Amino acid sequence: MDLGTAFGLFLGILIISFTVVSKNGDPIWFMDFGSILIVLGGTLSATLVNYPLRNVQALIRIVKTAFKKQNIEHIKIIEELVDKADIARKKGILALETELESINDKFLKDGLDLAINERDSQRLRTYLELELSNVARRHSLGQEIFLYMGAYAPAFGMLGTVLGLIIMMKNFAVSDPSDLGGLEFSVADKFSELLGGMGLALITTFYGVLFSNLVFLPLAGKLKRKSEEELMVKDIMVEGIIGIHSKDHPIILREKLMTFVPQSNRKNEK
Repeated sequence: MDLGTAFGLFLGILIISFTVVSKNGDPIWFMDFGSILIVLGGTLSATLVNYPLRNVQALIRIVKTAFKKQNIEHIKIIEELVDKADIARKKGILALETELESINDKFLKDGLDLAINERDSQRLRTYLELELSNVARRHSLGQEIFLYMGAYAPAFGMLGTVLGLIIMMKNFAVSDPSDLGGLEFSVADKFSELLGGMGLALITTFYGVLFSNLVFLPLAGKLKRKSEEELMVKDIMVEGIIGIHSKDHPIILREKLMTFVPQSNRKNEK
């Protein structure tokens, strides 16, 4: 599990709760089911209008990706590619057929399989880059959904506030002035009711801003970061596969692939 994602959400809620309590507030004041329903329900409804149902159904899987720990070992992948290049150079690229079953990454496995059967290096690169483009497109869909949800949530928060104010003012309106009966406390009670209703109406805006800036937009950013990391690894694989297909010397191939690795991580190179 990616502790950063979980800890960030927990810390955000903790800071908000601490601020409320430190200002003599009560967190229970902010617990309103109707407000949450308007924000989350409205956001989900707008998302369903904007995207096909199958894309929205994938939200649970996408959220799991954001919370899933991503272990990418660039050096290990490069060493694996260099090892395959050494085998192909010594025994021929057909010798890699027996190595395919030991490869766990599907992209790398399919790419090497194609390299074994494809003679033209340019066609091989075109196929690999097309596959890489399709992966990037699939990743961008999840990011886009959460970006739109981050835009919808504050709007539905404001909508809920407007609805609450309209209902509150309608209930507060006195149809017959004689209802006040000249009692001073009636005016005070009505004014107190107005303030309480206004506070309740503003809770919907609070939830809209909260879900947008603490959940939806950060999740979109986290998915983007994870996608960039994965695509960089696949770029390494593409160049490695092309190098193996072109029978590059393993040492030369290794030096070329190491240029993808951040300088700070190269100290771990064996």
